[in-house]
Amino acid sequence: LGDVYKRQVIYMGKDKFENEVLLKWGWPEDVWFHVDDHSSAHIYLRLKNGETMDTISEQVVNECSQLTKANSIEGSKLKSVKIVYTPYLNLKKTNNMEVGQVGFHSEKQRRYITVEKDKDIIRAILKTKDERYPDLEQEKLKRDVQERKERAKEIQSKLQEEKELDRQRKEEKERRGYQGFFDEDLAVTNKDETNLEEDFM
Repeated sequence: LGDVYKRQVIYMGKDKFENEVLLKWGWPEDVWFHVDDHSSAHIYLRLKNGETMDTISEQVVNECSQLTKANSIEGSKLKSVKIVYTPYLNLKKTNNMEVGQVGFHSEKQRRYITVEKDKDIIRAILKTKDERYPDLEQEKLKRDVQERKERAKEIQSKLQEEKELDRQRKEEKERRGYQGFFDEDLAVTNKDETNLEEDFM
């Protein structure tokens, strides 16, 4: 997905049961796409490090939207449809919802785009299709382990920086203390010399 210089990875459920699995093991970095007001496949765009909803290119959003429309029984027959997309963490699942059904925590985080079918884009996407059945649970667990390691490394690095700053502050405090000691000693010495001069006058 996307141009040849910036490939994007997406996940798509073929039915409501696969959609449910994707929902359960989605990543915080994922962006979810769906046809608004119609049933469709759930499309998950996996963002790369440093990417956000605001930095996704219009081309990638359009391609994900085209793919979502093409995988909607009702939407694929319509001339145009409105696609809703939102961060994965904005999806809400409650016990009373049906399989594959989702809600939203915040309406403000929902974004929309209206698209008409573009056969050229669909053909281009299908050429890059790599149909797999990954172990989504294991992928998520590995991702979480890696995130914890990176956070631990960041914390350790921050502690080292703070330790170094404390050391520098302590050295500076000691240096100023020694400087004050020498200045006082020098002042006393000068005063003594003045008194000696007065005695001999």
